[in-house]
Amino acid sequence: MEFDRYRDAVAANRREHGFDAVDGGGSGFDLLWRTRDHDPSVGDVSVFATVVNGSGYDADDLVDTADRFRAVVARRTDDHADSVTRIGYVVVAVPDPDPDLLSTATSYVVADRRSNVFPIMYDLEEEAVHTHAVPRLKGRGIYRRQATDAEQLFEA
Repeated sequence: MEFDRYRDAVAANRREHGFDAVDGGGSGFDLLWRTRDHDPSVGDVSVFATVVNGSGYDADDLVDTADRFRAVVARRTDDHADSVTRIGYVVVAVPDPDPDLLSTATSYVVADRRSNVFPIMYDLEEEAVHTHAVPRLKGRGIYRRQATDAEQLFEA
């Protein structure tokens, strides 16, 4: 699958699942989507998502992109109260991702005081989404939420 077709499929999925498009506003991310809701295990959440073309990315590029997206999520969350959990998904679409890149994507989380940004890898050749594993103990709710959102929003 080519990147533009994948991004269009994600845009259609986000409409079905209540995500609204928001202006990128010079953030370096072309398309941004967001929603707010209440998750029984996480509480009130403000969720942002974007898809980037990761062709040519290495692990450092992925980490830099996730860190930059965390700043966007923090800046764009309209309610900075501690009771809102900010979640960001930056989906890096790559044809046949390198194992090191895939490992970085599925293990790296930008977490900072009720903010969590998950880089998620989408393999354009295999048409498969790779998410973070759900831990057995602490923090399961947010990881479970990430896996469910990825299944609904990022599978083409």
